[in-house]
Amino acid sequence: MFSAFLWGGLAAASLLVGYFLSERQLKNRTIGLVMGFGSGALLSAIAYELVPESQLQGIGMAGMLFLGAVSFFVADYAVDRRGGQDRKDIAGEGVGGSGSAIFIGTLLDNVPESMVLGMTLALGGAINVALLAAVFISNLPEGLAGTVNLEAAGRSRGRIFWMWVVLVLISAACAGLGYALTFWLPSTDGRLAQAFAAGAMLTMLADAMMPEAFEHGGKMVGLFTVMGFLTAAVLAILQ
Repeated sequence: MFSAFLWGGLAAASLLVGYFLSERQLKNRTIGLVMGFGSGALLSAIAYELVPESQLQGIGMAGMLFLGAVSFFVADYAVDRRGGQDRKDIAGEGVGGSGSAIFIGTLLDNVPESMVLGMTLALGGAINVALLAAVFISNLPEGLAGTVNLEAAGRSRGRIFWMWVVLVLISAACAGLGYALTFWLPSTDGRLAQAFAAGAMLTMLADAMMPEAFEHGGKMVGLFTVMGFLTAAVLAILQ
């Protein structure tokens, strides 16, 4: 479980990288392209790692996949209503947003990814490199966009830094929880929870990451999404 905690923390640490990059005032187009690459990598990880591994008898996998999607949708809707709807806006235009809601929304985005990292570690005995890389890359623009919008919401940079540190620790704890869940649900080897997390991740990608990537990255985002998908696919095959 401790190794799952460490890997989960490493995957979420790119939020802090995004925090420091926000000072360099990168072009929105560049951030959008990185976000597209990360979206493709996560899509590949879901397609090659999560869904095949979560195959169950009957409609179990489909049901849990849909339940995960609905659960994320409802939670995300609640966060949006409280001022967190612009947490991935890399243009930093969410001046009226709530700092607390942005933080909670970012945590919501990271929970399923972190839990899946822990689950795959428990199921495979080793960290899934493709999934780890996909989560790390996808968290980078999220940390950058979140920092910009937290500043717009009136948070100081010092406070934002510690908010990200706390979020990294919580994400690490969620990875440890995912590891433990695999053994708490021995009848399915954790596959039900894995399918649930896959549905939540797909909904997050479609709802927030990909629209934001295309808005600022333009047509080239399509190519970068494919490159991200192929990169994660190659890592999955080589592992």
